[in-house]
Amino acid sequence: MASHFTAFADGRFEGEGLELRCALGKGGVKPAEAKREGDGASPIGAWPVRRVFYRPDKGPPPETGLPAIGLKPEDGWSDDPSEPSYNRLVPLPCRGSHERLWREDGLYDLVVELGYNDDPVVAGMGSAIFLHVARAGYVPTEGCIALAEPDLRAVLRLLGSGSVIEIRA
Repeated sequence: MASHFTAFADGRFEGEGLELRCALGKGGVKPAEAKREGDGASPIGAWPVRRVFYRPDKGPPPETGLPAIGLKPEDGWSDDPSEPSYNRLVPLPCRGSHERLWREDGLYDLVVELGYNDDPVVAGMGSAIFLHVARAGYVPTEGCIALAEPDLRAVLRLLGSGSVIEIRA
């Protein structure tokens, strides 16, 4: 079930017959080779989808062809370029800078890991490029792609092995 979706810098998210609204990074979009940790930019390129994380306390696993992993309160993501676990799922507490995946604001109730800077990981080139739930009003992200939760669920139903999400200027 390989599918292809494209997130455009103007806030469109299209593919597989869907035309949706999205939020991208507050730093705009930039070529992947210019992306740096903490710049708030979404990296231009085509990124394979890896897996989806979900909050099991908020409902069953989403309908998807991706591996679905229930989050735990101690799950985090390393965004510290000096750590060997950079751009990886980590147990909390952990050394170094990280992002907590078990959030109270609902943004990561469903979160798709994109294959950006992960094969191999290059320290400082950016971490945690996710497809996740959007804030009200589609407030820009820290570099991720965000959709309204019902739209994200519709996209998840179409994602599987070999699916790609592209970010374009």
